Amino acid sequence: MRLVPRSDRGRLLLAVGGTLAIVLPLGWMWKTSLLPDTYDLAEMGYADYGGGPEASGSGAHGHHHGTAVANLVETRPGPPDQDVTLTVRDDGERITLNGTSPGPTLRFEQGELVEVTLVNESVADGATLHWHGVDVPNAMDGVAGVTQDAVMPGESFVYRFVADQVGPYWYHSHQVSHEQVRRGLLGALVVQASPEPDVVAVLHQYDAVPTLNGEPGGTVAPAEAGDTLRVRVVNTDNALTALWVTGAPYVVAAVDGTDLHEPAPVTDRSLGVTAGGRVDLWITVPEAGARVDFGGTTALVLGVDPAGDVPPQPHEFVDLLSYGTPTSTGLDASAADRVFDYSIGRRLGFLDGVPGLWWTINGHLFPNVPMFMVEEGDVVVMRIENDSGESHPMHLHGHHALVLSRDGVTSTGSPWWVDSLEVDTGETWQIAFLADNPGIWMDHCHNLPHAADGLVAHLMYDGVSSSFRVGDDGGNQPE
Repeated sequence: MRLVPRSDRGRLLLAVGGTLAIVLPLGWMWKTSLLPDTYDLAEMGYADYGGGPEASGSGAHGHHHGTAVANLVETRPGPPDQDVTLTVRDDGERITLNGTSPGPTLRFEQGELVEVTLVNESVADGATLHWHGVDVPNAMDGVAGVTQDAVMPGESFVYRFVADQVGPYWYHSHQVSHEQVRRGLLGALVVQASPEPDVVAVLHQYDAVPTLNGEPGGTVAPAEAGDTLRVRVVNTDNALTALWVTGAPYVVAAVDGTDLHEPAPVTDRSLGVTAGGRVDLWITVPEAGARVDFGGTTALVLGVDPAGDVPPQPHEFVDLLSYGTPTSTGLDASAADRVFDYSIGRRLGFLDGVPGLWWTINGHLFPNVPMFMVEEGDVVVMRIENDSGESHPMHLHGHHALVLSRDGVTSTGSPWWVDSLEVDTGETWQIAFLADNPGIWMDHCHNLPHAADGLVAHLMYDGVSSSFRVGDDGGNQPE
């Protein structure tokens, strides 16, 4: 978000109202909306305990004691199994990692202890690496001002964590992220339990030009007839992307890194991939080849292209609420310790002194939004309602959540675990998760310009205290 210089913001009131009765309340609203130059986000907004016991200590206007975020690190000792260095550089048009964008696809074996060193060569605003979908220790989450300070030019930072979650993920900056991700500071990450043939498809728009693995139009993956490939789709854009397959049926094998139970072959239906989300497809390549189309703008050809022109998108979509078959989840959402509302709206107001039509959470404009307070071990149910007029891909850091229902319709298919969930306008979803990863975690819209315009809340554990500040000190700007 481009802010109006603070010295000029008061002048905006002159055009708002013609009477003192209007100007004075607007002046108060303007003044109370101003953010400090630097602040501890744990002291902003208000604490929401979700009907559970009030936290006994840190943050959200409580007393600062307990474990500091900076101390929530990987505890496994010893040297890393893999040691990777990623150097970020501002090339003017794009921000690259080791000279490319998207950056190199990182591949780890399940259970490996990894260290990734971020070196900032020339990104003036600073940079971080957030491991999207990987439930890392909080200090490794890569959010400037929340879990670390931004890495400024000439500096470096080492991320250390165990790659214990199988699946496709991605990494990107969480410093001025709505700009840096758009410009290419991102890459894919794959964790495998055992080697299997796969193809990674990273979707990203550079200056409104859709690309697949950085190439406009798409790419061809070498494949032989009879090969069964796992196609790992990573949507790094700000909006949902539809995919469909021509020439072969496909199976939705996994969503956001979690396998689905007894998934069935799909023909003549599209699949929506949430912004920030990932899906794995199983496709067996026929003699005539197969083609995966993404929104009609890019395509992945497997072997031979079975279609000269872009085939039409099927009208019907796979509904993951009823896809696959049920099985045990190990999470009893009926015994929730806390139940939160995350109601998304929109209204006129001031955001850091700037008048506009801004997003709201539970009726409040940022920063006066809820801090969802939990204790370790809590079973949490969250009701996400969207009455804002636009769709929002909601992303909770540090946790995976089980989808319970949509608009009152209970999930009847495979357990569907997500870290990124598309919540369309007019929809109400219920999700549940186990609070098993202490820290302070973002819970925000992954249409990153929406987050920059205030669609951000946080989840905070009792007994955790802040270590970093947003604002001028250290240059931290998470959105």
